[in-house]
Amino acid sequence: MKWTSLCLLIAAGFITISGNKSEEAAFVKQNLEEARKQVILLLKDADADKSFPRTTNAQGKLVTTNMYDWTPGFFPGTLWYTFENTPDANLKDAAIRWTEKLEPLKDFTEHHDLGFMVYCSYGNAYRLTQNKEYKDLLVQAARSLSTRFNTTVGCIKSWNRFHSWHGNKTYDFPVIIDNMMNLELLFFATKVTGDSSFYKIAVTHADNTLKHQFRKDYSSYHVITYDTLTGKVTGKETAQGYSDNSTWSRGQAWAIYGYTMTYRETGNPAYLKAAIGMAEYYLNNKNLPKDKIPYWDFNIHQKGFVPGKKSYALQVNTPYRDVSAAAITASALFELSTYDRKKENKFRNAAIKMLHSLSASPYKAALNTNGNFILKHSVGSIPHETEIDVPLVYADYYYVEALTRYKQYLNGTQNFKVSLQH
Repeated sequence: MKWTSLCLLIAAGFITISGNKSEEAAFVKQNLEEARKQVILLLKDADADKSFPRTTNAQGKLVTTNMYDWTPGFFPGTLWYTFENTPDANLKDAAIRWTEKLEPLKDFTEHHDLGFMVYCSYGNAYRLTQNKEYKDLLVQAARSLSTRFNTTVGCIKSWNRFHSWHGNKTYDFPVIIDNMMNLELLFFATKVTGDSSFYKIAVTHADNTLKHQFRKDYSSYHVITYDTLTGKVTGKETAQGYSDNSTWSRGQAWAIYGYTMTYRETGNPAYLKAAIGMAEYYLNNKNLPKDKIPYWDFNIHQKGFVPGKKSYALQVNTPYRDVSAAAITASALFELSTYDRKKENKFRNAAIKMLHSLSASPYKAALNTNGNFILKHSVGSIPHETEIDVPLVYADYYYVEALTRYKQYLNGTQNFKVSLQH
């Protein structure tokens, strides 16, 4: 079978990759090797800058952040995945060095992204080294994250405040859909300590998010705000999406990934049902392009969807794609496909299609270009007029994670285990 025909059939969902595993294995090997080369180049830039890579500026030059941004864990995490796929002492040393720079974060309590910050870095470090010091740090970080949980609301506070794009409100207890991703740190802490308090916080947050943050079709609101005296919802808005009632693509990706992970960690079928519904919304959406790389929001420029008066989205006419949303979703779908036999082929083939799209023009960068990031054409936040159509470090992280998960599937070493705690 010709390669182009194979890709077309996979894209259409008519076949699985069974019987073509050698070609797919070669595809994965090639793209992991190209990713490794690009990561090594970025490592040289990062070592020179001494700060954590995030994106590029208008001149295509590297933009970095300090450790207290929400993204510093992704670069060391990508180093760990790269080392895992191509063991190399220098890569391991670099992964250790960049991970251990984040040690002070174990006591950080200023926002909810501690899961991203330390679990993508130290979590992968502990998984691959079993270093007890890394485990202890992760447990302390889980304690720090737990301080943001409010028992009346039943959720972990995301940001310290949120200013509405309508210009008329400031909310003091916002919860964003991204927060689902940080629960994995809490589940880990319960597993390694036996302390169920972390687990209880995680499932309470997941339950209340599922209750308030989704519509009947499993599309997601980005920001839900709460009254801390009554626990009642006070607002349903967006921060990075097109409008309050639209579905921000990366938010939907966080939801798919977050509830797939939460099902793995709890065994609660309600979370599996939710994850499947969220994935179906994404894959069946009439506004999803054929290559399965979404526009930055599923509802841009549609009737009935209007940005807030202070949102920069009002001034943007270009329907930008968000590669980061596709990378996150692809990785999630490789796992979700193992939990539902009826939709296994659909979800896995969609993930494969996404990886093939991401690994080609116009999304994959040539070596020594793109500020030495792997992928192009992501969107940070159009409403904030920031990081529009640029590379983003977390897009690369989830792309390499998705390739790794596909490699494990092809090798028969994929090993997602559902917890029996529920």
